[in-house]
Amino acid sequence: MNISFDFTNMMSDAIGEDDGIKRSEIESLQDKVKLIDKDLKSKRKDGILPFFDLPYQDIGSISKAEEEIKTGFENFVLIGIGGSSLGPKALHKALNPPYYNELPKEKRKGCPKIYFLENVDPDSLNAVLDAIDLKKTVFNVITKSGSTSETMANFLLVRERLVEAVGKENAKRHIIATTDSKKGSLRRLVETEGYKSFEVPEKVGGRFSVFTPVGLFPAAVIGVDIKQLLDGAAYMDNLCKSENVRENPAYMSAVLQYIAATVRGKNITVLMSYADALDEIGGWFCQLWAESLGKKNTIDGKVINTGQTPVKAIGTNDQHSQIQLYMEGPNDKTITFIRVEKFRNEILMPRVSIDNDSLSYLGGRTMNELIHAEQTATELALTKNGRPNSRITLSEVSPYTIGALLYMFEVQTAFSGGLYSINPFDQPGVEEGKVLTYAVMGRSGYDEKKKEIEEMAKRARFTIP
Repeated sequence: MNISFDFTNMMSDAIGEDDGIKRSEIESLQDKVKLIDKDLKSKRKDGILPFFDLPYQDIGSISKAEEEIKTGFENFVLIGIGGSSLGPKALHKALNPPYYNELPKEKRKGCPKIYFLENVDPDSLNAVLDAIDLKKTVFNVITKSGSTSETMANFLLVRERLVEAVGKENAKRHIIATTDSKKGSLRRLVETEGYKSFEVPEKVGGRFSVFTPVGLFPAAVIGVDIKQLLDGAAYMDNLCKSENVRENPAYMSAVLQYIAATVRGKNITVLMSYADALDEIGGWFCQLWAESLGKKNTIDGKVINTGQTPVKAIGTNDQHSQIQLYMEGPNDKTITFIRVEKFRNEILMPRVSIDNDSLSYLGGRTMNELIHAEQTATELALTKNGRPNSRITLSEVSPYTIGALLYMFEVQTAFSGGLYSINPFDQPGVEEGKVLTYAVMGRSGYDEKKKEIEEMAKRARFTIP
């Protein structure tokens, strides 16, 4: 089995009825589960939710383009933010060696180094540009809307530097855009400047875009087997077609988190991965869960201010920073462990005799055994303390299992929207900040918002000193 979901320690049988979930509570939602399942399948059939069908796409154009990049450039820089960056970064961290850029090219399978330009921190931007030779670098600018302030600011600066370095005509071959097929400032630049480009499907939002060219093209460029990635997603899609919550890992996980949050007051959910390679998947999940489910209103306009706060953690590191809180602090969290059965390497610890043999128990055992023991022990300790937890087990970290894992989280999130009766595919709470940024920066057409900001600035400030 490539991936499994164990929710034993979410149940009242394991941690008691005060904090655990009763089987009857799951069964009571079965009719609602069937209605949500029917709605999702109907929208999938009608093309309203095309992210469901991404595992079955043709990747020929991506494969052709990535070969051109590998032979022509030493560096690949992704310019994007949020869903345009978190997915590609998660794939890179999970499926490539930890110090990928430091490896010689032959150990990178002939692939270019990769860098990410995300934030508009001038120091970070300058550091990346100092580290690379522009003449040997290709830039992939990713924004579906084509107007994301941070992305376009970074891109416009990079484009100016490129023109200075290689000339306007040559700069074209150093730029690849991933954006909407028709709309937006970036699409207009593609048409006027002649950049190569990929399209983000119209009805696929940024946080659900990891299986579009947003995630697949950068992954292919750095040597990830994207066919296996999609095959893993297709495997999970098949599992998630069942309307029976007990046969569908995404639906079951969604139902458990929903009951935990709405009935047991578990308003925080921790994703704790016991493999450093999965660190950025935690960041990707946090955006997916927070932006999709953190909503003020239901679909029919009722104010509910709902959503769990997602937190990422890495075992064993965060046993030494967060577990104390989870073990003895407020019992307002669920913890989902991700365990990897087979690592890429197996390391045997030496036999030693130090400090009256207090360390001898480690001798002859592997680091692999130790990290598994740490995960098991943490899970058991939380369970003894009545803290709800579940475990996703991957047979290994591979494109196939990562594809399955990410797709499961996407389906889980889409399904959770139905449980909460909210729209998991919009982000109205993000839009106001974008609009106010436009006003602060003096964008045309935002005069009223600028006046609003100026009025707010007149209020008394409370500062020290």
